Order: sequence, then structure tokens, then C-alpha cells
Amino acid sequence: TSCAPMLGSRRAASAARRLARGCASGAELSRFVGARSEYTPELRYLYPHADAVPPAFPCFRLIDDNGVPVEGAALPDIAPAVMRRMQQTMVKVSEFDKVFNEAQRQGRLSFYFTNRGEEACSVGSGAALRDDDWVWPQYRELGATFWRGYTIEEAANQCCHNELDATKGRQLPMHIGSPEKHLMYVKSNLGQQVPAANGAAYAMKLQRKGRCSITYFGEGCASEGDIPSALNIASVHGCPTIFFCRNNGYAISTSSSDQYAGDGVAPRGPAYGLPTIRIDGNDLLAVVAATQRARAIAIEQRRPVLVEAMTYRIGAHSTSDDDSAYRNPHAPEQGWDSERAYWEARSPIIRFGRYLQSLGWWSPQMEEDLRKATRKQVIKSLNDASAAPKPNNAYLFSDVYDEPSWLQRDQEAALNAHLDKYPEHYPAVVR
Repeated sequence: TSCAPMLGSRRAASAARRLARGCASGAELSRFVGARSEYTPELRYLYPHADAVPPAFPCFRLIDDNGVPVEGAALPDIAPAVMRRMQQTMVKVSEFDKVFNEAQRQGRLSFYFTNRGEEACSVGSGAALRDDDWVWPQYRELGATFWRGYTIEEAANQCCHNELDATKGRQLPMHIGSPEKHLMYVKSNLGQQVPAANGAAYAMKLQRKGRCSITYFGEGCASEGDIPSALNIASVHGCPTIFFCRNNGYAISTSSSDQYAGDGVAPRGPAYGLPTIRIDGNDLLAVVAATQRARAIAIEQRRPVLVEAMTYRIGAHSTSDDDSAYRNPHAPEQGWDSERAYWEARSPIIRFGRYLQSLGWWSPQMEEDLRKATRKQVIKSLNDASAAPKPNNAYLFSDVYDEPSWLQRDQEAALNAHLDKYPEHYPAVVR
């Protein structure tokens, strides 16, 4: 592996020193946009007041880019059926993304987020939890949502805002959730889910039922003031919260080099008193193993944990984003047309699929058949959801106060008067 750094000028000097140390030690170095450091097969959380913070946090992984177990790797004990289900869930997310992203471009949806390249982070962490642990998502956790049993049809109804949408048409597409499945709803205001997850975690700590909460955020979101506040609150009060940072290298309109000049997000964990690990977020087995350990620490030691999962956002931030304006066009190694092409060839689905193939538990034909069947199901769900009636207009004013205020009643009356006057312009409105 070449040791030449390819980072922004603000971090080039310090990165060069870290990479030089890695080359001197003979260790293979990661090439993630958000931070580069030595790979390690050791599943080790660094504890505050006990372990020295290294110049660059090592990056834990168990299988390499080709799906081959690395030397010294202790693979988690996972049943073959569960491993196949994890791969199937990632493929399911991939096909849902393709269809609904295309639907947005066709004008059938107002908005969409994709999960391309980051499927292992949500599926692996979701699979490592108990089904009654609370999940506080950011917006690329469709894998954890599907893992809990949330269906393609439910997701389609929410994205299309019909009468079957549990959010009653009051959320942006992909702002999904399910209280019954312990999935908090996605919210648009950035970072709010992170401190809120501490409240759920603290309540579960008081209940003493061996449960925790996990909250997801990106390296860009980590620049919000909510994040240090949440880390400190959790540490001081001993909340069993797993802070799962998906460092995919890019926030909307900005690279990670515009977010920080240090070694990623992981060093912030020990600074706030949290056991912390950096992992290869494209290695599904590493994500499972690290999250299992994080859950054990959170519950048994009654304290929060920080996981920085290094990954790569292959798609744009959302359908409202033009990532060509800020994404690095150059691959981190020669032989690739672009940075995107380099990482797409190392996607979690390809990588874990190769590992399963080596065990005889997966095949290209199985994946092709699954993709065809899933795409057919997703297209049907989109068409069905699009054809269903819209939510009742009264839901614009309900679920805010126990009793509607005079202002809400006046607004509802004004809206109904307008609809009565111009019914030909609102044929889809349900009243």
C-alpha cells in the first residue's frame, strides 16, 4: 500500500507524519477520507484515564477489502442464517435506494436519502442489538430499520405520504420510525437525536432491564453543539448510550477537511470520558463485533461508549445536493477513475458477499435473484403507495395540543373555506 497522503492542505503535514509512522511499522493504512490510520485486528476500546490517546486511533477490522479474514482476526460467532440475513438486508436497502432515488428524480417524491456504501454500519450495528434497545437514527439507518422488521411497504407509504403513512404525511420522505419496534422517528433538525438518546438510555438504566440506546450521527453532524453536550451529559450521568458516528468523509456541501483538522472524531470520546474505538465501517463483521462489545460496556459498566465507523458515502448527501461541487475526484490509489469508483468497488455488499462465498453460503446467482425479486417488490410498493389516498386534511392540525387552540381552529376554518371555494384545484385533498 502506498504511503503517500492525499489530504487537504490543512491536514497534510500531520497526516504525513502519521502515515510515515505507519509505513515504518509495516502496518497497512486505511484510506478513508475522514481519517487515516493503521488497521488492527484487535477489538480494543481505549478508556479515559487508563489508556493514552494515540496520535492516530487504530482502525479495527476483521476482513480485508476482498472479504478475506486478516491475520490475527477473532471472528464473531454468528450463525450462517443470520449472516445471510445481514447480507440480504444490505441488498434490500440497496434496491430500495435505487428505486426510490429514481422515483424522486421522476418527480414522484419530494426528497430522498440513499445509504449507498454505508449499509454495513446500520445493518451490522442493528444486528448486534436487542430488539427492545432504542434506536435514535440520523437518516442513513434504513438497514437497522429493516432489520427490526419494518417493511418495504411501510417505508414506501411513508415516502409517498398516503393514508397508511404512520407519520400522517407530516414528515419528509425517509423520516421513518416505529415506536412498536423501538425505532425513534428520523427528524430533519441536525443532531437533535443525539442528546435525546441519553434520556431514553438513562430511563433504561433506572429500569435495570439490561437495555441501552444507540444514536447515529455523521462526522459533519459532530460539529453541531448538540454532540459535545450529549457526550458530556452521558458521561457525567452514566447513561448506557452507544454513540455511533458514521464518518463517511462528507457532510452536505463539505468534506471532512472542512469539519476538523485533527484525527477524526474518535479522540473526542476519551476527552469526554467515554471508552472509544475506531472501526472499519465497511467491514460488517467488525461492526457487529464492535457494537456487541459497546453494548456490553454500556450495560455492564453503566456508561456511554463512542464508536467511530469509517466508511464512504458513495451517493450525494440527498437528492437536494450536488456533490460534484465538493467531492474529491481523485482516487486514493492509482488504477481507479475516481474516488467514488475506488470505494464503490469496496462496498460492504461486495466485501461481505465475497466472505460468504468463501464459506459456500452465498453466490452471485443468489444475489442476482434476490435483487430481481426485491426490485419487483419495491416497484410494486411504490406504485401501490402512490395510488393510495392522501392523509386526511385534519391531520395538519392534530397531535400538537391535547385540545386545539383558538389559533389552530381559526387556521383550520380558513383552510377549509379556501378548499370549499376552489375544489377543482385540490382534487387529492381528503377531508
